[in-house]
Amino acid sequence: MSVGAEKMESKGSTRETIRIIIHALILALIVRVFLFQPFNIPSGSMIPTLLIGDYLFVSKYSYGYSRYSFPFGFDLFSGRILGAEPEQGDVVVFKLPRDNETDYIKRVVGMPGDEIQMIEGVLHINGEAVDKVKVDDYVATDSAGRERHMTRYTETLPNGVSYPVLDLVKNGFGDNTELYKVPEGHFFMLGDNRDNSTDSRFLSEVGFVPYENLVGKAQVIFFSINEDASFWQVWRWPTEVRWDRIFKAVH
Repeated sequence: MSVGAEKMESKGSTRETIRIIIHALILALIVRVFLFQPFNIPSGSMIPTLLIGDYLFVSKYSYGYSRYSFPFGFDLFSGRILGAEPEQGDVVVFKLPRDNETDYIKRVVGMPGDEIQMIEGVLHINGEAVDKVKVDDYVATDSAGRERHMTRYTETLPNGVSYPVLDLVKNGFGDNTELYKVPEGHFFMLGDNRDNSTDSRFLSEVGFVPYENLVGKAQVIFFSINEDASFWQVWRWPTEVRWDRIFKAVH
């Protein structure tokens, strides 16, 4: 083969590689914008359902699309297209209404028109106490190996969806609230770690979440690592990765 032919073949190979990379990037962008977006959990507000260091996929299509479904929240249209309301009990990522930029993840407990109130740590929906049953303690272990026991309950919503909640402090700051009436087109969100969650109980911080602000539904944990380690610290994976949480569905 001549030198010229080798150069031509090399150029063709380079162009093919560039084409493949461009197609892969376009495909990844389409998946991220329209199908699934990765998120990581930076706080303990959803313990024990989600832990600090969990990485999960959120389905963008579950509730249709709004301006907040797209990068940078460009105001391309108002409202939602192909919309579907979340179900009571869904774990949802949404844009914080206060700034429409910060991502929060909480559980939907109140639908439009519902009346919500916390009374002595018990969630009440439309005047009825939600079933709350004490189960075994949740045990957390810190980096020094010390154990902390936290009171855990199973809460069951009127539609039958059950999930665990923690009660760290009896009669904590958010355990007794005013009566909230969820406006039309809005939802009431709570964290499962009730005494360590800034959520819809605090109107000036979160309040009622507009339908338009929903980003997607939490579906599955694809990676999980102890909170004192980082995703990129590959050398720590053998001892720090929570292998039992990988591919765990979010309920």
